[in-house]
Amino acid sequence: MKRPASAIALGMALLLTDHFSGIAQAHGSKPHSQSAPVDAAEQQVFGIAGRAADVVRTIDIRMSDDMRFKPALLEVSEGETLRLRLHNKGQLMHELVIGTPAELDQHAALMAKFPNMEHEAAHMAHVAAGASGSIVWKFNRAGSFDFACLINGHYQAGMRGRIVVRAKPLSHKP
Repeated sequence: MKRPASAIALGMALLLTDHFSGIAQAHGSKPHSQSAPVDAAEQQVFGIAGRAADVVRTIDIRMSDDMRFKPALLEVSEGETLRLRLHNKGQLMHELVIGTPAELDQHAALMAKFPNMEHEAAHMAHVAAGASGSIVWKFNRAGSFDFACLINGHYQAGMRGRIVVRAKPLSHKP
């Protein structure tokens, strides 16, 4: 049985989209809702969605059309719940997505193939030009993780950062 190439391409896109859970909406030029429902608190290798009531500190991150985050290095203690407050100082939409380098590389490649794809998850925020957004995240796993803007061309231009989550010191009881 022959299948048209467009049907096969659509099937592949749906399979790839399903691989990246939570990817279901597009970047396009429309702003994303900051109050849209996101995935339930699902443990990721880099942490879990946090609760606003548990935030211990807020870190302001500037995004701009020079394709950089400022700061690009965040140091966190294991167990901290942070509010990452994002300020887009540019004229283009930007986003911040937390993940492992491999996950971000895969997602960026998918975004290059499907630049109008929309997606929404607790570990990402889309921020329109001149606007602000936030992510509340609990960093309950030690390690080194990344964040990036995966809008097509932005990641490739170097719009990335690193999050270093320091392990809690072991408590010694006498």
